[in-house]
Amino acid sequence: MTLAERIDTILAIDHSARAIEYEGLWQSWGEIAGAMTNLAETLDGIDRVGILMRNHAAVVPSILEAIRSERRIVVLNPMLPEDRLASDIEKTGISVVIGMSEDLDRAVAGGICPIRRQPVFFDEVGSTSINPQANPGHLETCILKQVKGRGKNGSVAIEMLTSGTTGPPKRIPLSRRALEVAVLGAAHFEKGRAEDDTPRLRNGVQLVMAPFSHIGGLFALLNAIAAGRRFVLLPKFTVDGFCAAVKRHGIKVASTPPAALKMLFDANIAREDLASIRAFRVGTAPLDPMLAEAIYERYQIPVLQNYGATEFGGGVAGWTLDDFQAHWPGKRGAVGRLNPGVEGRIVDGVLELRSRQIGDGVSWLRTTDLAKIDDDGFLFILGRADNVIIRGGFKIQPDDIVRAIEAHPSVQEAAVTALPDERLGSVPAAAYLVRSGKTAPPDEEMIAFLKQRLTGYQLPVTLRAVEALPRTVSMKVDQSALRSLLIQNMS
Repeated sequence: MTLAERIDTILAIDHSARAIEYEGLWQSWGEIAGAMTNLAETLDGIDRVGILMRNHAAVVPSILEAIRSERRIVVLNPMLPEDRLASDIEKTGISVVIGMSEDLDRAVAGGICPIRRQPVFFDEVGSTSINPQANPGHLETCILKQVKGRGKNGSVAIEMLTSGTTGPPKRIPLSRRALEVAVLGAAHFEKGRAEDDTPRLRNGVQLVMAPFSHIGGLFALLNAIAAGRRFVLLPKFTVDGFCAAVKRHGIKVASTPPAALKMLFDANIAREDLASIRAFRVGTAPLDPMLAEAIYERYQIPVLQNYGATEFGGGVAGWTLDDFQAHWPGKRGAVGRLNPGVEGRIVDGVLELRSRQIGDGVSWLRTTDLAKIDDDGFLFILGRADNVIIRGGFKIQPDDIVRAIEAHPSVQEAAVTALPDERLGSVPAAAYLVRSGKTAPPDEEMIAFLKQRLTGYQLPVTLRAVEALPRTVSMKVDQSALRSLLIQNMS
């Protein structure tokens, strides 16, 4: 059964059953199906569809309809500044954008010129259901140009964003086959479902809170749908919102990034508030083994790390509960074992992978991660072979920040490095040289300048004008010395 067929099967089981809770209101499987039908009529003849991936229940049908009808999703980040959002939409060449009205308003303010906009209607099933057309903020389709004839379904399912940039957002194509292998293969990590994954509606409730514009959030959504599991959707992670959802629904397995897990630990949440949780699943960024141990010691809740990337279509390795019970803490620091169907090897210290999920199943893909695989098949990630900064699960290219800083007329040269951060893993910090005859701009001016060119998570936590950048004998910026300089500046 394909992922598209599974979505259709799940939706048809019971239209009146609850599917998504968002801000205290439930949306049924029937309402989702109704919105998908309306979208299908609007999208007739269109192959590529842009979706503003806000974490809102009303956005879910657009994602499912595009996958069910084998259209290609072009992921759009609604958090971009207005002008960058409009520019990104125009450069993709898409003819239709789907999103919440407030996000489309920002895109129009930024410069896109729609032919028309129209709301997406939901079939109402219950009085507590989400009814977008009755609310100021609702889901709309934004037609940018007319397309005649039927669209041709292709092998690519999603053009997925990897990280924000100062120019066009970077996207990679995820094939339909890779997406199916990743989503349907997730059953391997669930007891009961791994043995019998017959499509049906399940009793449990899943918590989804990672951004849909990130592969982790999109994967969590599709996994919940494929499992036939109702879920509570949070606009974003907060300690209070998380704990309230856990207590309200008796959440058994909670997926969180390491940064969110650290926030929960630091908040010293009472044991009874997390009593229903049997395991935390953690991904998107490296996990400090000491945090996993501290969580287990305080709450007796296993922390099951997984490993994946946008380029892989999701996770390719992870811990199962059985492995945790058999091998923890002996395999402390591992990201688990490779998923069924995934092969791995180490070449010159760098991890290489192959599977049907990330390629043709024959060719090896070289990652940027330094790693080892032990005799029991556990994978250990030892560091990165490139200079990407991962801030709470978001990848940041230092060169993007450098270009933004150097765009200021008073800046001659800039350098960026990563500083360790207990909550987020690592954060960017920057230093720059002032042009001859110029003076360093006030901090407030510089931050306002960068906010026009960078997304929030790209902004450096410290920004310092210096007389000279520390350099090696080859005249490259000495990252170690720069890091020490900026840490000293923050103390």
